[in-house]
Amino acid sequence: MKKLILLLSILFISCNSVQYGEKNDKDGYSYYFNSISGDNSNLGLKDNPLKSLDFLNNIKLRDGDKILLANGSTFVNTIEFVNRNDIEVSNYEVENNKKIPKINSKGKIAGIFIENSSNIKISNLEITANGGGPNETLHKKLKTDLRTGILYLLTDDKRHENLIISSVMIRDVFYEDPGFIREEDEVKTPNGTKSYGWGVRIVNLSKKGNLENIFINNSKFINISHTAIRVKGKRENQFKNLEIINNDVFRSGGPGMVFNSTRNLLAERNNINYSGSTDDLRKWGRGSGLWTWGSSYALITNNLFQNANGPADSAGCHIDFNCNDIIVERNLSRNNAGGFIEILGNNYNCSYRNNVSINDGYRVKGQGNAFQEGKTFWLSGYVGKGRQRNGPFNSYIYGNFVYVGKDIIPKIAVDKKAKGVFVANNVFYFENNPVMVFGDQYKPDPGGKSQIENVFFENNYFRKNHWPKAVLIQPTKSKYEASLLSFVNRNPYLYPKYPNFVELLKDMTISIRPDTPFFEGIKIDYINGDSKGLWQGF
Repeated sequence: MKKLILLLSILFISCNSVQYGEKNDKDGYSYYFNSISGDNSNLGLKDNPLKSLDFLNNIKLRDGDKILLANGSTFVNTIEFVNRNDIEVSNYEVENNKKIPKINSKGKIAGIFIENSSNIKISNLEITANGGGPNETLHKKLKTDLRTGILYLLTDDKRHENLIISSVMIRDVFYEDPGFIREEDEVKTPNGTKSYGWGVRIVNLSKKGNLENIFINNSKFINISHTAIRVKGKRENQFKNLEIINNDVFRSGGPGMVFNSTRNLLAERNNINYSGSTDDLRKWGRGSGLWTWGSSYALITNNLFQNANGPADSAGCHIDFNCNDIIVERNLSRNNAGGFIEILGNNYNCSYRNNVSINDGYRVKGQGNAFQEGKTFWLSGYVGKGRQRNGPFNSYIYGNFVYVGKDIIPKIAVDKKAKGVFVANNVFYFENNPVMVFGDQYKPDPGGKSQIENVFFENNYFRKNHWPKAVLIQPTKSKYEASLLSFVNRNPYLYPKYPNFVELLKDMTISIRPDTPFFEGIKIDYINGDSKGLWQGF
């Protein structure tokens, strides 16, 4: 018996001393997987690949390792690593197969799960997870179960850096199985209270830790039950230096992108279409194209925001409360139910400038399930349910072209708590007379007469003199011309830089002539009492 035990011990040690993978250029090992030709008895070499992701449980990943999946392969399960650095997950080509590998993580917490790790690179993969219900185990720090394409959790109090996600396709991510019908009142909660599917979700659950340098680019997010890209923290500056560039989001059930507790964000050349989708009853059914909350220093530029849907919110791009220095510029915003300009309370030195807005804010409160008016122009003092309204402060709105067609009544709301408003060099072309409404985030603002301090509202073009007299800010030195759209084109550099920009406007009842000058603008300058201005300059 002693000899048998000794023999088994030797065999155990020898089996566990097998070196899988091959050395790579990072002083780590590369592990190759091929679901078609691989075998779990192989060593994980390029010419001798492993078959299933389950085998990762037998490999102790080290800093510098790579997990490489063969093109044309489909894998079931999750890639998971915790407290690891310099890890890369990507693809490799086999027999000229160009189809990127797929991870199906149905019933799992994520296709790729990362916790407390730095220098992570994920590229050239497709991830899907269509249902499956509750996970086998819930992460000890998560309060609600969820399903994600890529999930990054920060749970320690350290500084982590460099999360790079490039050229991934994340599609069909749902928590529940097909056929599930969500409760009607769920869409009335601020962000949903139940479990959902998410595209990329980055969550800081720590008391002191932070994640810096987040890059998501050249990726596609299709048919996600809630938000495609969600960055969420609980305090200021938990995420620093984000570049979200050249991504497509199509038919997300929630917003396209949400950024919370971020500092230094560049969101550029993203195409977000049909956020708040209701084409699958598992989806939340409400969401702006992009919004920030509790964040600072963001430049949101040259994006397309189209067809956002929902009974509330659901603007092209809106600035939620507790932000500072958010600039929304040179974007095309079109056919978004919630509206165009939306700046909530406790926001400081934010701007909508040089954007084009077409038929935004068409939603009518009380029609269907809508409990909030769509608004073309909204300065709200809302800072959270049950809290006293405050601000926004020093809002700069200039150089925008805003068109609202004949089937929509434009609605304007300005909270009496606002202070410091600069509105100049805009075209507000409304086919119908606009009306004043109260801000209605959960309940209408109290309204009433008030003198808003430090207002500059000059040199704007209107189709006619029909800005609602009840609105608490009133234009002066304006221009009125029914035919102004014959020369609406401004300097080309002000336009969104998408090459198909003019093509996207073909359905308008107006035309933009490239050969005619725009009206002469006036100098953009500091609001009276503001010494800071815009962090990117005027």
